[in-house]
Amino acid sequence: MTQNKYTKALHDAGVSLWLDDLSRDRIISGDLQHLIDTKSITGVTTNPAIFLKALTSGSAYDKQLGELAAAGADAQSAVVEMTTDDVRAACDVLAPVYEATEGYDGRVSIEVDPRLAWDTEKTVAQALELAEKVDRENVLVKIPATEEGLPAISQVLAEGISVNVTLIFSLDRYRQVINAWLTGLEGARSKGRDLSTIHSVASFFVSRVDTEIDNQLKAAELAEERLLQLRGRAGIANARLAYRIFEQMQDTERWRLLCENGAKLQRPLWASTGTKNPEYSDVRYVNGLVAAHTVNTLPEDTLNAVADHGEITENRIPDNYAMDDDDLDNLARAGIDYHQVVTKLEAEGLEKFVTAWNELLESIDQQLEAHK
Repeated sequence: MTQNKYTKALHDAGVSLWLDDLSRDRIISGDLQHLIDTKSITGVTTNPAIFLKALTSGSAYDKQLGELAAAGADAQSAVVEMTTDDVRAACDVLAPVYEATEGYDGRVSIEVDPRLAWDTEKTVAQALELAEKVDRENVLVKIPATEEGLPAISQVLAEGISVNVTLIFSLDRYRQVINAWLTGLEGARSKGRDLSTIHSVASFFVSRVDTEIDNQLKAAELAEERLLQLRGRAGIANARLAYRIFEQMQDTERWRLLCENGAKLQRPLWASTGTKNPEYSDVRYVNGLVAAHTVNTLPEDTLNAVADHGEITENRIPDNYAMDDDDLDNLARAGIDYHQVVTKLEAEGLEKFVTAWNELLESIDQQLEAHK
């Protein structure tokens, strides 16, 4: 099949496109394979909200729910069984991509229970459990970048498990994530593990930053034209400056030593790239974040928009650092407290995932009862 010209152009520019969605229907119907064949999809990401939608829609899970109910499974164990089955199946669909790219792509992410985000030991335990249960080389275990999650990231990587670090909003936290990743690789090296088999991405959230800062600009009644022009600029500026940190990391002796031992780069992954403000382009958070060694994880609506009109230019992330610095400086002058924004967004992101997880457990519990 022929790849879409716009998604192929992104792929050729060094941007891996991963679908931010997964369901059993998508796997069984062949839709996931179709997106791989026609829209340059080379990976899949999931989260509790995605699983909530998948497991509570349609009838694809009815047979397994009946079997789990008959076996006396509770909601928590049932969710783990169903989600790991889906991720394993998606890993198998993407296995040819994984093999063709020597592990660079072809990845499927599964997230630890978000209620464990503030407990290092329990996060590590479940991350190892999920990796063992999926039992595929191309799985990525998602761990939130909370303060308690940082040491968990290091410990899981040291055990040879590939990790998707999620819910990163701030540049300072991203630096901490890089340190946790390097520490994990150093731990893996000390245990004699093959570093070339351990992969990681760092998921930097984009559009939510604009949503929060735009709301603050409006709430403060900052109606001056120069301040209104700052709307919609923070998310992309923040992400691009994270890429500058990524580039700087590659010039460190710490990284060079690991690279010489076979380590692979932890790529920046642009998450939350669906446009939430209808005044902005629906491909804003794709076209503005083009650079080598990056991943953009797209909800299906955004992927379709990119395939329809996502023409990219020669402009790349490193071309804009001076402007990005100015944008964040100007926001600070306008009274926007960067630290307050990113702290709030991390807390809200975790709260949303915990809420989705609890709703999922409640729904599955009801369905298990109905199948008894």
